[in-house]
Amino acid sequence: MSVNAKIIWSKIDEAPALATYSLLPIVNSFTKAANVEVVLSDISLAGRVLAAMGLAEDELSKLGELCLKPEANIIKLPNISASAGQLKDCIAELQAQGYDIPNYPENPQTEEEKAIQAKYATCLGSAVNPVLREGNSDRRAAVAVKNFAKKNPHKLRAFASDSKAYVAHMGGKGDFFSNEKSVTLDKDQKVTIAINGKELTSIKGIAGEVLDGTFMSIKALRAFYKQTIEEAKTKGLIWSLHLKATMMKISDPIMFGHAFEIFFADVFAAYADVFKEVGVNPNMGMSDLEKKIKGHAKEAEIKAAFQAVVNSDSPKIAMVDSDKGTTNFNASNDVIIDASMPVVVREGGKQWDRTGAALETVAVIPDSTYAMFHAEMVADCVKHGQYDVTTMGTMQNIGLMAQKAEEYGSHPTTFELKESGTVTVTAEDGTVLMSFECEAGDIWRMSRTKDIPIKDWVRLTVERTRQEGIPAVFWLDEKRAHDAELLKKVKKYLAEFDTAGLDIQFMNITDATRFTNTRIRQGLNTIAVTGNVLRDHLTDMYPILELGTSAKMLSIVPLLAGGGLYETGAGGSAPKHVEQFVKEGHLRWDSLGEFLALAESLRFLGHKHNDAKIKALTDALDAANNAYLDNSKEPGRKVGEPDNKASHFFVAQYWAKALAEGSNAELAAKFAPVAKALIENEEKIMAELMAVEGKPQNIGGYFHPNDELAEKAMRPSATLNNIIDSI
Repeated sequence: MSVNAKIIWSKIDEAPALATYSLLPIVNSFTKAANVEVVLSDISLAGRVLAAMGLAEDELSKLGELCLKPEANIIKLPNISASAGQLKDCIAELQAQGYDIPNYPENPQTEEEKAIQAKYATCLGSAVNPVLREGNSDRRAAVAVKNFAKKNPHKLRAFASDSKAYVAHMGGKGDFFSNEKSVTLDKDQKVTIAINGKELTSIKGIAGEVLDGTFMSIKALRAFYKQTIEEAKTKGLIWSLHLKATMMKISDPIMFGHAFEIFFADVFAAYADVFKEVGVNPNMGMSDLEKKIKGHAKEAEIKAAFQAVVNSDSPKIAMVDSDKGTTNFNASNDVIIDASMPVVVREGGKQWDRTGAALETVAVIPDSTYAMFHAEMVADCVKHGQYDVTTMGTMQNIGLMAQKAEEYGSHPTTFELKESGTVTVTAEDGTVLMSFECEAGDIWRMSRTKDIPIKDWVRLTVERTRQEGIPAVFWLDEKRAHDAELLKKVKKYLAEFDTAGLDIQFMNITDATRFTNTRIRQGLNTIAVTGNVLRDHLTDMYPILELGTSAKMLSIVPLLAGGGLYETGAGGSAPKHVEQFVKEGHLRWDSLGEFLALAESLRFLGHKHNDAKIKALTDALDAANNAYLDNSKEPGRKVGEPDNKASHFFVAQYWAKALAEGSNAELAAKFAPVAKALIENEEKIMAELMAVEGKPQNIGGYFHPNDELAEKAMRPSATLNNIIDSI
């Protein structure tokens, strides 16, 4: 008799949420045969909003508590890291569905409004990941996935031999990189952040943790934007801005707003009174501005003024959607750097202008800290040409992210300064640990990295380096204050492990990128050992170049308490997938990430409990995943091609067939008739699945679909449903 085990499957947002309506019934029908139950936990944006308002269980907090226990086994699909605009849209949808919740107050005036904003603030930005990631990240492409990509290469567009594309960053002049200071606490203590002696906030510091303080000079930022706009004009390049306003929910929307104001400086100056009157906030982008001026006497005039700047092509502005006239400034969450910059490289250093033409770009990434990576990626391709998917090696990543490590946990300690003066970080005994001379409007932030995650990061690196037998590089720059503190700890902890025969090196970002890319061009593999945010950039950039998508990466988080968290890839293109599905019944989301995560989750259970049935179930799913790749059953992009629903059917068929032919007699007997039914009814099932192609679908909501409607739309084959539900 198998053990009774539980896997938590996150209910999230957009395309992967729709896919779950089709996939999860299949998964549960198989896993229950080994006494493994897969249960949903709602951590979607809508679920979090309702929980914040007291109208639903706080599933995210419950999952966070589970991550601190050894029995944790969680499959986490990509969730929305909400911008303020997305949050407002979600609230409006829930209100329309009858939920009694208040509007989001952008500029709260009363205590009640401030309390409402504080509740909703828990739903903004990277609200989920810091809660669940109680472990460091191990991200890599499964061997079968990598081999499939080499045999079936996707398109990478060539860089012109005289390409002018490049990345512009502030070069350490007034940005977060240049202003950073860092200290390691010697004991548990209260640490206070203040400006001119007035407390901004305080934290409970922990012995051994690294505290970083830094700021972005807004004067320097605005000068940088003006400079890059002039350079784009002179060089005839598209001007494109790349930030991460979803995760960096305080700093990057502000940086986005300044860019919006400067690119359209004449319009903002001419209509300053109107914008003040209707409450325009540049940080929210053009789509919000248009909502604010709707119905105003000067609405048409203002829209025409903005369009005149776009039409002037001086310089050309990158477009999110050329057909709809949607520019780079539509909303701060439209262009997310770790998704947008791989596209720039994939497309040969190009982005799209207002006519739909792909033209070379200057990719503007203000802060040098991570811009140096993207700058080298573009420069490498300008110098050496595009990568060859059929021969290129792979980048694996060990990412420091446990216990809210680095910037993603910094929101409570990020401030847009209201006055000029001295920002101090003070120890409990009154010692000033760090101080900064800032001006009003500057963005000041502190990030934290605890000691236990750093040691575990080193442990995981040593373990993976020995398993893979390839070089591992810590991407740490001794000239960056934060990295200098980490270097001390990493070298100390490395000495505590057996590293004999291992190739473990230390390099700054530019050198590490060059080292990795040289090896990739030679068909060799490398482990990049990075901090949290850089992990995000690398584990989208390289997989998109190598595999065509980052959704096909294995993403394993061995939790510090002994459990496991299995993440399923990126959801950056998910909104367009949903739009296509609602319009024409075709969902092009590829659930391979979910298939791979489930296999790793089952593998963990099988080893933990030494359970023969679970191990047999896992081996069969491995075989099914290989067959899925070998037979090219991934969803087609266009309506009329087999989509996500069909891909789930084929995985079910291959999984049942592998179990029927497997060594576990009980499972073989149970699944032999299932496999027979799925194989014999393939033509009928596919006809039923394809019958909905091209037909609009009603799912009852974008952020908060109606479960009954969504399940009906995603399970249109009665034949398949009967077979699955009867297992």
